[in-house]
Amino acid sequence: MKSEPDVFSFEDLKARPKQTEPWDGVRNYQARNFMRDAMKVGDLILFYHSNTKPPGVAGIAEVASAPYPDPTAFDKQSKYYDSKSDPQSPRWILVDVKFKADLKQLVSLESMKADPKLSEMRALQKGNRLSITPVTQAEFLAIQHAGNVKS
Repeated sequence: MKSEPDVFSFEDLKARPKQTEPWDGVRNYQARNFMRDAMKVGDLILFYHSNTKPPGVAGIAEVASAPYPDPTAFDKQSKYYDSKSDPQSPRWILVDVKFKADLKQLVSLESMKADPKLSEMRALQKGNRLSITPVTQAEFLAIQHAGNVKS
């Protein structure tokens, strides 16, 4: 899952260690489907900082809830409002996430692209702009190792 750190950073999430944060505002059908259909409570998340220098994986989070309707889709004051989304049949959903673990170092996009173990990683493929993409267990472990997870 990626976020721009000036909007919501891994440090922002870390400041809420006993709470959860709704991952709202996803307005791409493919990213929504990954969140809705593939994410389960307890799944680990690579928290990626985009639109920053350098971009990269900043930490590890965890899925803290089952998917549920994104209330920002129904809020006319929200920048994520969608007039076509119906509360009886919601178009957009979210999951709650929570802090799981720090990395001792950021795993930069550049270092991920240079790692042969990550050559097939969906998020690194040319043209990919999704905010949520699945990773394999091997990819997750390679990034976790590169970041020297703090225990």
